[in-house]
Amino acid sequence: MNNRFEIIIVGGGVVGTALACALARTGLSIALLEPQPPQPPSDPMDLRVSALSVASQHLLANLGAWANISAQRCHPYSEMRVWDGAGEIHFDSAELGYAQLGWIAENRAVHYALWQCASAQANIRLLSPAQLVGLTTASDGSLRVDLDDGQRLRGQLVVGADGSRSKVRQCAGITTVERDYHQHALVTTVRTEQPHADTAWQRFLPSGPLAFLPLADGQCSIVWSHHSEQTQVLAELDDLTLGQQLTEASAERLGEVRVTGTRATFPLRMQHAQRYVQPGIVLVGDAAHTVHPLAGQGVNLGLLDVAALAEVLGQAVSRHRPLAALPTLRRYERWRRGENQLMLHAMDTIQRLFDTQLPPLAWLRTRGLSVTDHLTPIKQVLVRQAMGLNGTLPELARAPNPHASV
Repeated sequence: MNNRFEIIIVGGGVVGTALACALARTGLSIALLEPQPPQPPSDPMDLRVSALSVASQHLLANLGAWANISAQRCHPYSEMRVWDGAGEIHFDSAELGYAQLGWIAENRAVHYALWQCASAQANIRLLSPAQLVGLTTASDGSLRVDLDDGQRLRGQLVVGADGSRSKVRQCAGITTVERDYHQHALVTTVRTEQPHADTAWQRFLPSGPLAFLPLADGQCSIVWSHHSEQTQVLAELDDLTLGQQLTEASAERLGEVRVTGTRATFPLRMQHAQRYVQPGIVLVGDAAHTVHPLAGQGVNLGLLDVAALAEVLGQAVSRHRPLAALPTLRRYERWRRGENQLMLHAMDTIQRLFDTQLPPLAWLRTRGLSVTDHLTPIKQVLVRQAMGLNGTLPELARAPNPHASV
């Protein structure tokens, strides 16, 4: 069996699998390594959901995965309401000229649909379960990837799509800038007394933001960021008591809240790699950056990385330029690192602003929400940013051509 590839992608989650699909059309030989093969969507609903932006939907449609995703309890939302005490801002897609603001989708459904697309490509080899244990440069200049089952692969370019604790990043000696928020997010599924009205609801509390994300069956997925110790206390409450806590924390905007799902918690931190590339190695998604979930931008940033890297590598192939050389890879880094940095800093600034209880800042924060709610041009900019439509969009993140074959 041939163990030489032009590209080896380490990490076959949503971002890594999307990248494999995006690169398949180049004709390059690709290996995709994933420790746990995805499972098809099933009941109960996956606790992990993502708020997919319009740019992400474009990418998934261009890759041929969207039809399967949209058929699996994927739900559009057309409005967003964000409030803090007396201040509130309301986004309505119709008023701002869009059909919807985004979609709430189960991570498992997105992952499985992309995996099916990758499985259908002759130039992609899916290796799962498979885990990277070592990464070294061979004598011929290629990279040697050692797997936990004893296999050794060779590749011109290794992509780290293996999450915030990236083994590829570690092996490459790439350091990160980090900020620990000393918070955890609690996620679960709830049913509310009042219908969610296809609206994403978010209240900023002194302890952290609480979001209600609308699901296809009328339920909501909640993400409640809280101080780490308190999150553990909340996670251990019985369903009735937790529902009462959520009803109070949401100021009864959706009436009584009843918990219907299991719970999970995860730590919150901001992390950004000092560089995304070096000869033969490139980072994408959470391996390069993690962001506070208050705006739901984590997977969207990763998918924009995918679209940009696929475009850069596709151009290198068509122009007969070396894939793994720094001049090629730095085009991707220049394209994405600055835009990601802006988003990370914006989310960090918002988190800090809403975390403070100093009266002058609290007043400015509340006043700012109310004033911005009446400034349509500013709201347009904010919405386009959240939809992933600002900046220089890669081709794959643009609306699909209805006359093109996928």
